[in-house]
Amino acid sequence: MRVPFNRVVSRTAVDSARSTLAALTVAVGAAGLAAAAERPGLLALVDQHAAAVRDSLDSDRLPLTVAALAGYAEGVRAAALEHGWQPPAGPVDWSDPDWLLTRLLAVCALARPLGHG
Repeated sequence: MRVPFNRVVSRTAVDSARSTLAALTVAVGAAGLAAAAERPGLLALVDQHAAAVRDSLDSDRLPLTVAALAGYAEGVRAAALEHGWQPPAGPVDWSDPDWLLTRLLAVCALARPLGHG
């Protein structure tokens, strides 16, 4: 049985997106979302960032997808690295996270209903 090339590419792209979100969840999401559940101020901040991510991805017209969220996270992270941002070397202090970590945590929160995070 032959598999059309576009289906192979799509599956690879989806697998890559899932892998990106899984790595993000391990690095930021699991601990950050647990901290947000215990800190109402952090949860509110994550909700604000999630709304901004949804707006950026035009999710009022298009459904959020694994690929869109992964691409967004990769783009934000790449831009931050270009501007000198360094990922934390140890555990994140969720009592005062930087903008980028909060934005990435918001991506993790949005990915949860899609089965990631």
